[in-house]
Amino acid sequence: MANEGPMASLPENETFGHNSENNTGLFSLYNNTHQNQILGIILSIVGSFLISISLNLQKYTHLRLAIQQNPIPYYKSKLWWCGMVLMGIGELGNFAAYGFAPATLIAPLGCVAVIGSAAISVVFLKESLRASDVIGGTLAIAGTYLLVTFSPNVSQEVTAVKVQKYLVSWQFLIYLILEIVIFCTLLYFYKRKGVDHIVVLLLLVALLASMAVISVKAVSGMITETFKGKMQLTYPIFYVMFVVMVASCAFQVKFLNQAMQLYNATEVVPINFVFFTTSAIFAGVIFYQEFQDTTVFNVFMFIFGCLLSFLGVFLIARNQEKQPLQEPFINFGDIPGKETVDKIQPNLNSISYGTLPN
Repeated sequence: MANEGPMASLPENETFGHNSENNTGLFSLYNNTHQNQILGIILSIVGSFLISISLNLQKYTHLRLAIQQNPIPYYKSKLWWCGMVLMGIGELGNFAAYGFAPATLIAPLGCVAVIGSAAISVVFLKESLRASDVIGGTLAIAGTYLLVTFSPNVSQEVTAVKVQKYLVSWQFLIYLILEIVIFCTLLYFYKRKGVDHIVVLLLLVALLASMAVISVKAVSGMITETFKGKMQLTYPIFYVMFVVMVASCAFQVKFLNQAMQLYNATEVVPINFVFFTTSAIFAGVIFYQEFQDTTVFNVFMFIFGCLLSFLGVFLIARNQEKQPLQEPFINFGDIPGKETVDKIQPNLNSISYGTLPN
């Protein structure tokens, strides 16, 4: 027929071959992205669980050494070093996870460490289990499930060219300026005015954590791409992000330790988890644009999962028993018939505790 044109003479597979190949490519991209994301989730969960085991091993080492008559320094204990090795492996797993999964997903999964630590301390350290711990653990697990289910499904091929492009984007530049202004203001009140409130300290930690997450994901992603055969280590931006990663992590640990010295861990742990996770999510959304093209329902469920995890961590951390400080003396007032405020001091040259004065 005259009106069929040249397309009529083409075989069917050649006419629609381009679209078919396109669909296959999109499916392959989705499949690879999904597999990478699952690998990142597994690395993060395993890493966080190893960190919780490490913390409990170190705690068990200190408890065991404390009851010995002539305890050795903790750093000479093989068990303590086992804990340190496990912590190193766990942190390495978390670092690698950023190269495969979105930062907005990896950061909230840190609640696994809190859940694992609470469970291990009950089973192996024989600590008491409260109803609030069970409720908190259940909420945190439910939140983790929602985070994994409704996390943004985006390609995580982080290359040097992409990082350079992200660095000069207008949304990140505005975010960076605001973060610098807030950080300098908080630092001024902390250093000059002596305002050492827990919120001030942990906000400083969170602002540094935001840059740490951006740089850790950039370094981890570029190393991952290098192992895949796409060399990224020749770009100067890799070393710039590496320096930012080391510096931000170092100062983050410094301010966090200062908070731990001034406040109880039951206050620091949940607040720091909330602040860190929030800053990491902002970093992922603004710098890496991880929620781009995500549905409103997925965003809502993801935020709901974060809130459940926050509440679970608060319930677990704030209900830990506070260990009373052991006094190295006995008050005479605790001994019947003694009406004095003197104390029995320990005799360091004897295995007995001490003697009463005549």
